[in-house]
Amino acid sequence: MPGWVQQGYDDYAKRLPRECELVLKEVAPGKRGKNSDVARIVKEEGERILAAIPNAAHVVALDIPGRPWTTPELAQAMQRWLAGGQAVALLVGGPEGLAEAAKLRARESWSLSNLTFPHPLVRIVVAEQLYRAWSLLNNHPYHR
Repeated sequence: MPGWVQQGYDDYAKRLPRECELVLKEVAPGKRGKNSDVARIVKEEGERILAAIPNAAHVVALDIPGRPWTTPELAQAMQRWLAGGQAVALLVGGPEGLAEAAKLRARESWSLSNLTFPHPLVRIVVAEQLYRAWSLLNNHPYHR
C-alpha cells in the first residue's frame, strides 16, 4: 500500500485504546490475469482469510449487501463486541468480494456503502469509523 494509506490507517488505529486495539492482518490476494479462474481465486482467498481468523472470534463481514450502520449503530455494535470479550475479525474481500465460506463464517454483515471503494480507502474508512464509534461511546468530542 502507498505510504499515505499506511499513515492514514495508523493515525486512527493508534488513537484507539488497548482494550479496543486494531490489528491489521493482510491476506495475499490471488494472482489475476486475463484467463484467470476467478471463482478458484476467490475460494482460495477465502481459505486464507478463514485461516487468519483467531479462534472463537466474532466475525463481521464487510459486504455491500450487509447492514448499513449509522455511527450510533456502529457504536452499539462495538459496545456489544467489547462486552462479549471475544476478538472481533472484520473481513474485507478481494476485488470480487468475499468468498462464500467467509460470508458464512460471519455472524454479522456490515455495509460501508452501496458504493464500491478501493481497498486502500476501505482500511482507512474502517479505522476512522471504529475510532469515531469508540469516541461516541466514551463521550469524546471527536464524534461530533
